[in-house]
Amino acid sequence: MKKPLPIGVDNFEKIIKDGYCYIDKTMFIKELLDLKGEVNLFLRPRRFGKTLNLSMLRYFFEDTGDTKKNEENTLLFQGLKIMEQGEKYADHMGRYPVVNLTLKSAKQPTFESAYGKMKKAIADEFRRHQYILANEKMNGEDKKLFQTIADRKAEYDDYSGALEFLSKCLYETTGRKTVILIDEYDVPLENAYFRGFYEKMADFIRSLFESALKTSDYLQFAVITGCLRISKESIFTGLNHLNMISVLDRRYSEHFGFTEAEVRQMMAYYGVEDRFPIMKEWYDGYAFGGTEVYNPWSVINFMYDLCADVHAFPRPYWINTSSNDIIKNLIVRADRETKGQIETLLAGETLDIQVHEEITYEDMYSDGENLWNFLYFTGYLTKESEYFKESSIFLRVRIPDIEVKTIYQNTILNWLKASVKKEDFHDLYLAMEEGDAHRMTDILNGQLFRTISFYDNAENFYHGFLTGILSQSENYLVKSNRESGNGRSDIIVKSPSLRGRSFIVEVKVSDSVDDLENDAEKALQQIYDKRYMEELRTEGYRKIDCYGISFYRKDCEVRFGKGQILR
Repeated sequence: MKKPLPIGVDNFEKIIKDGYCYIDKTMFIKELLDLKGEVNLFLRPRRFGKTLNLSMLRYFFEDTGDTKKNEENTLLFQGLKIMEQGEKYADHMGRYPVVNLTLKSAKQPTFESAYGKMKKAIADEFRRHQYILANEKMNGEDKKLFQTIADRKAEYDDYSGALEFLSKCLYETTGRKTVILIDEYDVPLENAYFRGFYEKMADFIRSLFESALKTSDYLQFAVITGCLRISKESIFTGLNHLNMISVLDRRYSEHFGFTEAEVRQMMAYYGVEDRFPIMKEWYDGYAFGGTEVYNPWSVINFMYDLCADVHAFPRPYWINTSSNDIIKNLIVRADRETKGQIETLLAGETLDIQVHEEITYEDMYSDGENLWNFLYFTGYLTKESEYFKESSIFLRVRIPDIEVKTIYQNTILNWLKASVKKEDFHDLYLAMEEGDAHRMTDILNGQLFRTISFYDNAENFYHGFLTGILSQSENYLVKSNRESGNGRSDIIVKSPSLRGRSFIVEVKVSDSVDDLENDAEKALQQIYDKRYMEELRTEGYRKIDCYGISFYRKDCEVRFGKGQILR
């Protein structure tokens, strides 16, 4: 029996004890100790192993106050790379009190609700350390406040200063400085920005961090993880010792996400190495520092499917792990220039952007460059190359892989469906009923000019584009046959009444603008050659017209044909 794959399991102890497959990232501990950063902010895309790495740090460094439990934690690391590095690193095992806080649950519709979730997370961490209340070194007043916070009955100021207070209590009772681990620090901030209470949330988190991390006498070191970059001035005010490690940095580059060697090793272990080319095409493409990195969430999910069926198709697993609000807002707000840039990226080309590392959510839409930076730092774009010009760093960015490209494409199609619902296509339907192919061509070309197009999967795009528009009529039913692959016409448009009008539409994608007219004629002829009208005739329709429509980028050509059998 092969080891089970840890889908959704981000607790280090559970992975090791329950025998899950584990890609050894314990050299992260070595680099952390070697570089001696006091406050370390790691910024990586979502689902790239941040939570699991913090869990690993907790089990390595934490003195739980229980000798037996400390020994059990030490056993978790037997056979892993960090244990081969010598006593210099092993001496740090089980040595420090650890404060471990995750803010990922604070994704709520109101500030009060989100603040309540954070109060609970803080209170849970206090209860985890309740053993120190038995220590005689802790005075009665501190014990009372400690219990009040643990019972979620304290005031706002007590919670905004809770990390510093807990660190102080741990230091005074154990004599050891505290390791602070904060996971998903930006989740409540991102949520608050989109929900409209960003300033309130930023004020609370700023107070929470400042008190605990700013020149604290009780701090050994801190590791904070997040996805999006938030300005130092906005959240980390005055933390001059803050060490920001983003996807640009060469240090720590291989500890989040899987390297190609790790992916190959895993696939060989499960006996599915023949599918490596598909794995690489779909889930590779990230460059963290100078390291090539695969999306670990997607790799594990595809491996899970491959273990059941070695011929399993790849899927966009990452798309379902978040709301993808940034992409949605990019597309909804896009002007003509931005639409062109999106189309450039979807065509597999690169975009040059100047790096802006210190921006806030409020800056996101102030100019296009800020938005491209957000997309880069959150994993929707990756670095092709970099260069230095006029005192600034510039990147050539591209879409990382097929999986991420599908996120753009699906979001564009959904936006297209929503946008056409707001428009009046009465003139198009009238032209269609009158057999006015020239007028239909003009209307569709105008709509194509205003939309965002992608051409690598052009048949999907144009079919979705046309189906979405034709579906807006209250007088007709639209049936799409393309997905069924049953040898029928692409689109059927028909009146609910058998006495009404009906239409057959066949779509072709041209190789060049010069082929548009011929391809539209071919599409029309295909309707007759393959007798697509028989389906409607069998249903009882008598008024049947036909359209062949060809597309090339922002241009289309429409050909009209009467509904009679020519042969």
